[in-house]
Amino acid sequence: MAQTVEPTAAPKTGSDWTVQAADTIESVVGGIRDKTTVPITTAARVLVYGLVAGTLGLAALVLVAVGLVRVGVVYLGNLAWVSDASGRAVWAADALIGAVFVLAGLLVWRLRRAPDAKR
Repeated sequence: MAQTVEPTAAPKTGSDWTVQAADTIESVVGGIRDKTTVPITTAARVLVYGLVAGTLGLAALVLVAVGLVRVGVVYLGNLAWVSDASGRAVWAADALIGAVFVLAGLLVWRLRRAPDAKR
């Protein structure tokens, strides 16, 4: 007579080991990604957006300077002491806008901080 062996039921632990293994792998890969890829992506975004903002800011500064010189030429050209054929209005406008930029540069230079000295 042949004996039949009944399969024993697996212990009920509440979760499957395959699900636990997949969750563990996912958490390890997510942790590694958070420590490597996320900071690199953030740094690349800061670099790209900073370069774009710097380029646009420089272009805007140049356009504002050109516009101020043009307005200065028109305004100073209407004054009697600079409105002659020798182009004094252009020189006066250039000098005036140049003085404004020099004063702004001196102000920024004065507000700068000295780097910490390493000993």
